[in-house]
Amino acid sequence: MKVARLPVDPGASGWSALLPAQPAPDRLEDAITADWLIIGGGFAGLAAARRLAQLHPGTRIALLEATRIGEGPAGRNSGFMIDLPHDLASESYAGAEQGDAAQTRANRAAIAFAAEMAAEFGLTAEAFAPTGKVNAAAGDKGHRHNLDYAAHLAGLREAHEMLDADAMREMTGTRYYRSGLFTPGTVMIQPALFVRGVAKGLAGAGVRIFEDSPVTGLSRDGAWGAQTPRGSVVAPRVILAVNGHAESFGQFRGRLLHVFTYASMTRALTTDEVRALGGAARWGVTPADPMGTTVRRISGTGGDRIIIRNRFTHDPAMQVSQRRIARVGRDHDRAFAARFPMLAGVGMEYRWGGRLCLSWNGAPALGEVAPGLFAACCQNGLGVAKGTLHGMLMAELASGQSSDLLREVLAQPAPRRLPPAPLTYLGANATMRWGEWTAGREF
Repeated sequence: MKVARLPVDPGASGWSALLPAQPAPDRLEDAITADWLIIGGGFAGLAAARRLAQLHPGTRIALLEATRIGEGPAGRNSGFMIDLPHDLASESYAGAEQGDAAQTRANRAAIAFAAEMAAEFGLTAEAFAPTGKVNAAAGDKGHRHNLDYAAHLAGLREAHEMLDADAMREMTGTRYYRSGLFTPGTVMIQPALFVRGVAKGLAGAGVRIFEDSPVTGLSRDGAWGAQTPRGSVVAPRVILAVNGHAESFGQFRGRLLHVFTYASMTRALTTDEVRALGGAARWGVTPADPMGTTVRRISGTGGDRIIIRNRFTHDPAMQVSQRRIARVGRDHDRAFAARFPMLAGVGMEYRWGGRLCLSWNGAPALGEVAPGLFAACCQNGLGVAKGTLHGMLMAELASGQSSDLLREVLAQPAPRRLPPAPLTYLGANATMRWGEWTAGREF
């Protein structure tokens, strides 16, 4: 089977650009065999590789990444590894109480697994920091969402703390926010630094990682054979960790929503600008309204900077133009100016888009989809936690392992079939535009 299309990642991700240049990639340029093949070097693929290495020491594990580690969707993420329910289709992220309890258990298993990788591979606090996060509310509507979500968390017996406007200003340096809802379980990552560090650790442990090696064909003749532009891999078992690109491999067709979200990162702030801003050196807020603006302040490699993330678009072609990046960037500039008037004149150095995969019913695309082919896809907007979880669990399923967590995750329904393409395109984009409009000051 010929792979229908290859990944396209628009704009230069600031997360990756801040880091030292990578050494030349190890490209697949030969015909090799392996015991396990993983396609995709993001959160799911790297977690699958690490779990397989744990379960099968000494076996031959090969991983193919179409671009460079940290430059695809994983390295374009906002960097929130969230433990609690985070339903982008709801008003306050909350879902049904029983389902949310199960989601929280699963997310926390993923965070524990990622924490083990961070410790094993010597990642710094800049790459992986269990600091918690805040849902920030700018207006009355957002504040009500925070109160509703706090009540939901109380029902789940989950720790949380409401922050007033003074506390929000002390943290962020801006008067823009009316309230915040702090939850302690989120881990903040520098996504490109995290995945680069994990990949380096896995390579040191014997996993063969090939970059700039997109899979152009995948077929089965007894064993699976994957073709790249210059080489091939034959393996009896394959884990497909490509999120929405599962459709490009003929899987879950007509069941996945391909969504882009967008981010901009400022240039490094000067010493005077840091003083004028005030607040903490590192923090991250998600919007109280899911369609609002996510903001992070970072300090470390690359200096003190602010990242703005907002806007969602449904793009079935799985690519967007540089004109779109520039147009969305104007929304980022307005959101930045509203929140940080003391930083007038600070411009954006990097702008980029990142791909999400959603399903209509919020279900993942998981399981053995053909003999020996396992999918760890469709993270529904929680790429760091769910990607890690799905990669870990599909490695276990492919290995014949069983656990309560695996059974619970696999008990979820399959992604629901979407309406005809024109209706899906119009409906999804109209719904997102309406959500952004009604988000008000949260946007």
